[in-house]
Amino acid sequence: MFLFLSKLLPLFVYPLGLSCVLLVTTLLVRRKLPRLATAATTLALAVLLVGGNRWMALQLTRSLEWRNIPAAPLPSAEAIVVLGGGTEPASSPRPWVQLNKAGNRLLYAAKLYREGKAPLVILSGGVARPGAAPEAANMAEILKFAGVPESAIVQETNSLNTYENALNVRTILVSRGIHRILLVTSAMHMPRALLVFEHQGIEALPAPADFIATGRDIEESNNGLETIAINLVPDAESMEWSSRVIKEYLGLAVYHLTGRH
Repeated sequence: MFLFLSKLLPLFVYPLGLSCVLLVTTLLVRRKLPRLATAATTLALAVLLVGGNRWMALQLTRSLEWRNIPAAPLPSAEAIVVLGGGTEPASSPRPWVQLNKAGNRLLYAAKLYREGKAPLVILSGGVARPGAAPEAANMAEILKFAGVPESAIVQETNSLNTYENALNVRTILVSRGIHRILLVTSAMHMPRALLVFEHQGIEALPAPADFIATGRDIEESNNGLETIAINLVPDAESMEWSSRVIKEYLGLAVYHLTGRH
C-alpha cells in the first residue's frame, strides 16, 4: 500500500496533475462560488505555463543535476554500483530488453568498467512490474552485450526504491570487503541516491549519467528574444522534466523526514 500511495499521491503535485485538480475544482464550484472557480482556473493556467516552459524546466533540472559533477578524471574504486530504472522488460512485441531515457547509465557503467575504474559492477533493482524479470537481470543483459564479462557482474534483485538499493547493496559490499564505490545513476537522481548511500556508511563517489540540462542547452535557452519566447510556450517534454524534478525534491523531503538520509 505504501508503494502504491508513494506513486499515486505525487501525481497530484506534478504540473499536469495539479492543473487537473484545479480544473475539476472549477467545474464543481463554478455556479456557487464563481470567484473561486475563476481563481482555480487562473492558477491551473499559471501552473501549466510555469511548469511546462523549457526555460524554467532547464533551470529546475540544473538545480539537481549539477550538484554532484565529479572532478575529472574520475577516480578508481573497488566496485561500480548501478541503480535500476534504465531498462524496460522484454515484453511482447519487444524482441529484447529495451533501454529507456535513463538507459545511458548502463552504457556509462560499461564505459567505466572498460576503462578499468573498478573490477566489479553491482546492479541493483528488483521486480518493477508483476511477472517481469528483476531490473538487475535486464541490466546485466545490456552490460554483457556492451562487453562486461558475466564474472564481473553482481545482481541485487530485491530492492524496489532508492533506500532499499542502498540497504541491499551495503550487505553485498560488507560481505565482499568493499569500502569504496562509484555510484552510477541519473544526474537528477544522484543527490538523493548519494545521501542515502552515505547514510548507510558507504563511501560512494558520484558518477552521474543521463544529463538533461547541459551548459549548451541553458546558454541557447537565453539566446535572443525569439528563442526565449519559444521556450516560454509550454511543451510536454519540459513538463516531464519539471515533474521529475518535483518528484526528486519530494523524495529528498520524505527521506529526510523518515531518517533515510
